[in-house]
Amino acid sequence: MVHPSDELSQQNADDVSDSVARPFIRLLGGVRGALESILPPLVFVGVYLALGGTPEEDLTWAIVAAIGLGLVFTAWRLIERKHPARALGSILLVLVSAYVASRTGSAADFFWPRVLLNAASALAFVVANLAGWPLIGVILGPLVGTRMRWRADPVLMRAYRRASWPWVLLNIIRTALLLLFIDGDNLWALAASGAVFYGLTILTIIASWWIITRTLSHADHPGVRRPQVADA
Repeated sequence: MVHPSDELSQQNADDVSDSVARPFIRLLGGVRGALESILPPLVFVGVYLALGGTPEEDLTWAIVAAIGLGLVFTAWRLIERKHPARALGSILLVLVSAYVASRTGSAADFFWPRVLLNAASALAFVVANLAGWPLIGVILGPLVGTRMRWRADPVLMRAYRRASWPWVLLNIIRTALLLLFIDGDNLWALAASGAVFYGLTILTIIASWWIITRTLSHADHPGVRRPQVADA
């Protein structure tokens, strides 16, 4: 026989899990988010190698293809009246990457801005955690409607801090892999990096979701949408 208190406890755990999972799923961006992550590096390298892989004209066409794809994604979001921040960020990254590659004449150098971006992201997560502003909380707060009220909730603060560390690891791994592939001029590995990193992002989201869920459940917390703010 199941005790009513056990049923209530399980229901509370299920509510916590559901409230945490939904905003994390939104972070992936669905099919379009996957395409925006996977296609730019694949198209750039694919076009470059398909044309022969010479550093002059072939590199120019690869850059044009990558920029054109970024513009398509941006226009897609604007036509559907979606927030274009993700697409605009992607096209800006492509433009900077294209500039670097055009200046050096190396297709592998197209990926240097991604190295710097991931290294900076890892540092940002660490600094934000140490400063008491874990970035997972900063990102999820507006998504779940609590804004920054979670900072007054010690359980949520602890959960968000713990859940931010997998993102530090993710960005360190991304940085290390990109450096390895660039150093070896391994263009096909760089082409596949978008898909690999998207997969790693999914694993990181699952890890963060699990950490937050476990932390809140152990503290019998009602969920990320209901910060427990003490009265002044």
